[in-house]
Amino acid sequence: MNRSLTIQLGLVAIVGGLLVLILPSYLGIDRVLQLTLNFAFSVLALSLAFLWGYAGVFSFGQAAFFGVGAYAYAAAAINFGDSTWAVPIAILTPVLLSVLLGYFMFYARLTSIYVAVITLVVTLIIYKFMGQTAKPSYMIGNASLGGYNGIPAIPPLNVPGRIDLWAGPVEMFRIAGGVLLAVYIGLRLLLVSRLGRVLVGMRENELRMELMGFDTRLLKVVAFAISAAIAGLGGVLFANWNAFIDPHVFNLAFAAQPIIWVIIGGLGTLTGPILGTVVLSTLSLELGTQKMLDVNLVLGAIFTIFVLLVPQGIIPSIRAFLENRRAGAANKPGVAHE
Repeated sequence: MNRSLTIQLGLVAIVGGLLVLILPSYLGIDRVLQLTLNFAFSVLALSLAFLWGYAGVFSFGQAAFFGVGAYAYAAAAINFGDSTWAVPIAILTPVLLSVLLGYFMFYARLTSIYVAVITLVVTLIIYKFMGQTAKPSYMIGNASLGGYNGIPAIPPLNVPGRIDLWAGPVEMFRIAGGVLLAVYIGLRLLLVSRLGRVLVGMRENELRMELMGFDTRLLKVVAFAISAAIAGLGGVLFANWNAFIDPHVFNLAFAAQPIIWVIIGGLGTLTGPILGTVVLSTLSLELGTQKMLDVNLVLGAIFTIFVLLVPQGIIPSIRAFLENRRAGAANKPGVAHE
């Protein structure tokens, strides 16, 4: 890892950590709750940004891992009465699902379009199944799945082994913000590691990586599992923010949102999807308070405009603009060139 990246990530950790600690003191409870939700969704967006933007695997099923993580946390927390084991279970469950699904997809060498279709179909199958679990017989231990009514009263995160010390709204803001920072920094470090460089190489030229001796099927499964773990972690944050989970996290509208966040923020970046998530999630919540405009219609129009006019996304477009400005300034008459 080079010195500049170390300094950059150090600044991100320090500035981001200070903001996460300080901001709740200056924000109303509504903004604290809204930003906590944005943090949870940003973690979900990062899971797809890594998988699609850097490993070159397009998944329409990140919402499935997000929802499975949330449901796994809810069921485990209700049964244990404690979040100590519920969090690792909630992360491990979508990982196991991703490894099983990824094995059959990638070792069968399915093309990207089939991977996208299968992940979408799996998500919708889970949505349909979870909607049919309203009968009392659908129980995981003491947790009733509840069908479309969902699972209410999900126990909050607590200090390991201390159920009397649990996270309220301000604590959840800080936990969610800290998790988002940790995921962002962790992915940046992963991408400069040998595994990260190999994954990017696979995205650029899969055949070449195979000729160099790498098993791209295994690499895709590994990337798929990492992204599922991140999405499941986002699901844990969402379940705690809402204290409730229902099958809507598996429906088509929600499954499409991470894709929109990543495209608008900028594919091939990590900061872009976070920005896209915060902007669109905040806009969606603000539009939801009025009745004049349909939220989905407005968001669809924004997505269409971005795809047509800013196809690279916000962050890559800003970078290209700044680079062009610097290049233009360097080429101006009177500027000395060595």
